[in-house]
Amino acid sequence: MTDAVTTPQSEYIQHHLVHLNNLGHKQDIIANFGVVNYDSLFWSILTGVIVIYFLWRAARRATTDVPGRFQMSVEMLVGMVYEEAKNIVPNEKSRLYAAPLALTVFLWITLMNTLDLIPVDLVGWIFRAVGLGADHSDPLYYHRILPTADLNVPMGMSLGVLLLTLYYGIKMKHLSGFVKELFTAPFHAHGVGALVLAPFNLLLNLIEYVAKTVSLGMRLFGNMYAGELLFMLIALLGGAWVGADATSISLAFGHVLAGSAWAIFHILIVLLQAYIFMMLTLVYIGLAHEGH
Repeated sequence: MTDAVTTPQSEYIQHHLVHLNNLGHKQDIIANFGVVNYDSLFWSILTGVIVIYFLWRAARRATTDVPGRFQMSVEMLVGMVYEEAKNIVPNEKSRLYAAPLALTVFLWITLMNTLDLIPVDLVGWIFRAVGLGADHSDPLYYHRILPTADLNVPMGMSLGVLLLTLYYGIKMKHLSGFVKELFTAPFHAHGVGALVLAPFNLLLNLIEYVAKTVSLGMRLFGNMYAGELLFMLIALLGGAWVGADATSISLAFGHVLAGSAWAIFHILIVLLQAYIFMMLTLVYIGLAHEGH
């Protein structure tokens, strides 16, 4: 049995997949709640503040006169989200909260996903240019700029959606009705049959809540993580350009072509994943208002 050989290419990818965390090294197990990824916190909070500022500026600059391009763009976006909420969330009062939430989620995830379009090594190059992150002893040596490629961020957002669905389920059906539905749906019966089916109904409902939450977070994480890996592989293709011979020139051309093509295509993924997360958030909130 031979030992695995670590190549420069694998070291490059492994380096870019390590977070700036409180451990100072790569997280060794998936479920470790003592780990704090400072880079994911920084970039997610920063993009969230930018979104809040963007919406605040739009509200401050809104006018009943002839609107400018900025106001028209925001109004079109707000109108689109509200129409989706109107078609999905049946309760009008709940819609007043669900629509702004969906708009914020869409813009926030879009902005976080857009960070993936920043060149892979740009942030590290900036750090080294100012004398930071030069080696393993410097905490900034490890740093990831894409929050949605960190499983903690998408799963944290999906857990927030789960709490909202539970809140609206209890609010619309009251606590007694909500708990009763857990034991009496989706299989209905009377008398002894209801008692026999109650544990199965509870199990199926719990599985449904868990499946919705996990799939919502994993869908966003999986797509953005895969996109980040592809950008790293394209960067490695450019790193192989070391001379002026035919092979190097072809690698350089392939690097530019592949990078440009994937970046253009990735713009669609950035918007699509944000839209899917927003729509599923509205769908889950809407389902919380309905009974089986």
